[in-house]
Amino acid sequence: MRYLPLTPADRAEMLGVIGAPDVDALFADVPAAARKADLFDLPLHAGELEVERELSALAALNRPAGAGPFFCGAGAYRHHVPASVDHIIQRSEFLTSYTPYQPEIAQGTLQVLFEFQTQVAALTGLDVANASMYDGSTACAEAVMMAQRVTRREKAILSGGLHPHYAATTQTIAHAEGMEIVRQAAAIDAEAAVIDAIDEETACVVVQTPNVFGVVTDVSRIAEAAHAKGALLIVVTTEAVSFGLLKSPGAMGADIAVAEGQSIGNALNYGGPYVGLFAAREKFVRQMPGRLCGETVDAEGRRGYVLTLSTREQHIRREKATSNICTNSGLCALAFTIHLSLLGAKGLKQLAAINHAKARELADAVKAAGLEVLTPRFFNEIAVRTNGPAAAVVDRLLADGIVAGGPFSRLDPAAGLDDVLLLAATETTTSADIAALKDALSR
Repeated sequence: MRYLPLTPADRAEMLGVIGAPDVDALFADVPAAARKADLFDLPLHAGELEVERELSALAALNRPAGAGPFFCGAGAYRHHVPASVDHIIQRSEFLTSYTPYQPEIAQGTLQVLFEFQTQVAALTGLDVANASMYDGSTACAEAVMMAQRVTRREKAILSGGLHPHYAATTQTIAHAEGMEIVRQAAAIDAEAAVIDAIDEETACVVVQTPNVFGVVTDVSRIAEAAHAKGALLIVVTTEAVSFGLLKSPGAMGADIAVAEGQSIGNALNYGGPYVGLFAAREKFVRQMPGRLCGETVDAEGRRGYVLTLSTREQHIRREKATSNICTNSGLCALAFTIHLSLLGAKGLKQLAAINHAKARELADAVKAAGLEVLTPRFFNEIAVRTNGPAAAVVDRLLADGIVAGGPFSRLDPAAGLDDVLLLAATETTTSADIAALKDALSR
């Protein structure tokens, strides 16, 4: 048996070595009342065909994103992932890649992470990027912790346009560090409120563009206001494809940029795993969390890769560590790098342009259906005001076979924006999908 390799003879030999009469003796310290005498209410073993049938039936209870018109976004986006990406990541040298605890013998893994860092730095317009994070939300929280170390200040301002899940994650981690988090109320356009809140006690300002409502903002003015008070600017991006069309965070004055890389190379998964992107200016490199892969040459002059910086708790003293990231989402980062390499700079720009064109078509259809589009400047996502609770609209359209985006109230129930619906359109959205949504909204 592949997963149960020990025979009864193997077990008997092991018990003899440790001096136990039987397996039950190993659990003697567990109170009898805490032990279960009979089997758990789970299916007994079955043949491969029977298991396949049962699991297929369970899977059929879920509706896949490609089963019909689909307009969900809000931090996780449906994009086409070429079959070549899945093929390449299954090569033997990649499929088992994981954290390089002995990096010098994992040259292929290190090279991939080096290329990944290069791509992230180029996308964000910043000097250095690390070898990935868990996801976008934890990358955001780590950026706030980094700003605390750099500025030696304790207050962080979170824009009202920041994704509520990112804000909640940051609050959870920052609380343990004793930081003061000023989380502003949800706002379609939060630029003015952010600038007004910055003072000499501020360690960092966290803004998102495109924000959770889809609004695209040139954050240069926020960067100037933050720097004038000695604070850092952290820019969050949840839709990585937008890098192909919009001004980079670095070009707008960001000190740290974090993003969710799921949109490139990684299909929608129910909660993950995803891959967090993290980049910063070079002068802050020693305060970056995670690891940094570098290129060097060996004694014979041959190119090689090393872990240039490893400031995790697993590598150095806890009080000196910048994070306790235990994995680098290596396979997701690999998929990201492969897909982006296949696209190239030109391909990414074309993909981004298609996304924006589809979103414009979607916005026009929503307006024609008689609803108000709240997002003045957008990439591929818009916020719409519905006639009544947005959750009810989604439920009604689901009966028509249309997954009509996400109610904002699901992300932030206390915001009082129950009539706001978030809709996204990508290259996978067809004109027929948009026409079906328009017809359903009109009815």
